[in-house]
Amino acid sequence: MPTDIEISRSATLKPLTEVAADMGIGEHLLEPYGRSVAKISLDAIEELADRPRARYVVVSSLTPTPLGEGKTTTTVGLGQGFGHIGHRAVIAIRQPSMGPTFGIKGGAAGGGYSQVAPMESVNLHLTGDLHAVSSAHNLLAAMIDNHLHKGNPLDIDPFSISWRRVLDVNDRDLREIVTGLGGKLHGIPRQTGFDITAASEVMAVLALADSLPDLRARLGRIVVGYDHNGIPVTANDLRAAGAMCVQLREAIKPNLMQTVEQTPAIVHCGPFGNIAHGNSSVVADLIGIHSGDYLVTEAGFGADMGAERFFNIKCRASGLVPDAAVIVATVRALKAHSGKYKVVAGRPLPAEMLAESPDDVHAGSANLRKQIANIRAHGITPVVAVNAFPSDYDSEKQAILDIANSEGVRAAVTSHVAKGGKGAAELAEVVAEACEEPSHFHYLYDDSLLLEDKIDVVARRMYGADGIDLSSTARKQLDSYQNNGFGRMPVCIAKTHLSLSADPSRKGAPTGWRLPVREVRASVGAGFIYPICGDMRTMPGLSSRPAAEHIDIDETGQVVGLS
Repeated sequence: MPTDIEISRSATLKPLTEVAADMGIGEHLLEPYGRSVAKISLDAIEELADRPRARYVVVSSLTPTPLGEGKTTTTVGLGQGFGHIGHRAVIAIRQPSMGPTFGIKGGAAGGGYSQVAPMESVNLHLTGDLHAVSSAHNLLAAMIDNHLHKGNPLDIDPFSISWRRVLDVNDRDLREIVTGLGGKLHGIPRQTGFDITAASEVMAVLALADSLPDLRARLGRIVVGYDHNGIPVTANDLRAAGAMCVQLREAIKPNLMQTVEQTPAIVHCGPFGNIAHGNSSVVADLIGIHSGDYLVTEAGFGADMGAERFFNIKCRASGLVPDAAVIVATVRALKAHSGKYKVVAGRPLPAEMLAESPDDVHAGSANLRKQIANIRAHGITPVVAVNAFPSDYDSEKQAILDIANSEGVRAAVTSHVAKGGKGAAELAEVVAEACEEPSHFHYLYDDSLLLEDKIDVVARRMYGADGIDLSSTARKQLDSYQNNGFGRMPVCIAKTHLSLSADPSRKGAPTGWRLPVREVRASVGAGFIYPICGDMRTMPGLSSRPAAEHIDIDETGQVVGLS
């Protein structure tokens, strides 16, 4: 099979004006960025509002291994699969960060014959949205430190400042730093650090805003710290939000591309999945929902995290109601959830794991069953997509189908990476059937519930915990957020994505445990509270052999080594 970049370069792509026309989007709403990418004007939201509403499908997964189980490839493949059964589909995916692209993970816009093209464009800068987020975020950081340097008229408590700086690079040396060294002319020394751009609250704000005025309002509500009386200090208080919004005025427009089979793809925003909602943008969906028969989007990590946040955070912001949810399952992930094998990123799978063993697949079934229940807990019909790998045996794939059947869930084996949309046609058929069932969508909790109780609901119903244990720090923070008027916000629990529990080593569907909450932070601009359960690294490091070592330009000017 050719490499991803070879497949991308060999694809026949349509002019984007034709891609947009298939969506009902006129050329006057497009702002070209070269030949392969265009911004879509936000005016498209209003112009398309009277068109029929597409069926809305979210792609999630069982609890993944560190290798990932193929949510993006399945999203792309399913969108292409709908074309093979006579339906028009639009996909909406997150925008890749260059940190992972040059790190261990590589690109993040699908793979094989189910990818967004051109590969170089989507994975390298695209239209500069991530740089705009970095710039807006770091402007606020600079204005905070300048405010301290100029006498601190807002009486900000320097020890309360939570606003760090960001960069779209994996760089562990920037996790913890001291700024302002060198004497009075160079600022006031203060301990701080860097996060990767995807972890910026500005990225989460951009992804959840439904218009430019909404973006401006959300930026203004960002809380950067507190004064010595415990009163929140916001970006508006620092008079920074207006300039931040100016820097993001183009970035809020979603990016139009296409897959290797010419299916429209809206690529926009990429909030960090561990501490934010991990979904693509609301504005992308508000456009895509009126641009075809089906809108297929993705949610980061397993259904306990990505889909839960999609339902309870993103759908709250957009007002859109999903019709079905796909749970991506792989033989390797179910074998890992048997507890017999350890999967490590960057290393080959254990040799014994590659031996035929449907019994190992069944032994890990508890995780898939729990994720099916998590989708149903929101009143949405689940469908299991068996993402097949060449090393999988028929008996193992059949084992996953049998597990789904025992739960009364539609399922299909999909080979979209190797065969493109044709390999996902059966999945498209069963998803279409699921979308015809009445939707009984509901949120997991009411806005009026106390923040502590919201955390407890998610922990018990999504993760299978017996309850939550709040540290004294977390309890004080929750009380402060309630008292400051943030209590009606949804919660976005920051925990490991490698287990239903807070312990990445616990596989399957653990029981008899409680969720430890060590601290709680507020993304007031984005509009959610995030409790932290474990050590969440928001600035990745490079591996011993990062992908950057293999990426180069050849003598013809072509990018080589991109994966």
